[in-house]
Amino acid sequence: QVQLVDSGGDTVRAGNSLTLSCASSTNIFEFNTMGWYRQTPGQERELVAHINVGGVRNYADSVKGRFSISRDGASNTVYLQMNSLKPEDTAVYYCNARIMSRYYWGQGTQVTVLS
Repeated sequence: QVQLVDSGGDTVRAGNSLTLSCASSTNIFEFNTMGWYRQTPGQERELVAHINVGGVRNYADSVKGRFSISRDGASNTVYLQMNSLKPEDTAVYYCNARIMSRYYWGQGTQVTVLS
């Protein structure tokens, strides 16, 4: 059974940085893609960044140049480095993993950016 555990969320001032972690119970290279989504109240969950098994990365336009997704196969962990944070980055961030048509989610971690 796949389990994803998100961590690293915090409350920070605008301009600061945070690193989110997603620890997987499964070898991360078994997933077609892994990524991060975020959601604010009343809004749909939106893609922030993802990385496929080949290492190709994609980012939402709103975070390009500020956020970076990476992975560590030794610890089966995916990271989201978030720099130059803005108040509009405030959301619950969810780790996601996909194997073919099956999706798995972490429990979410709150990021709050104060102006």
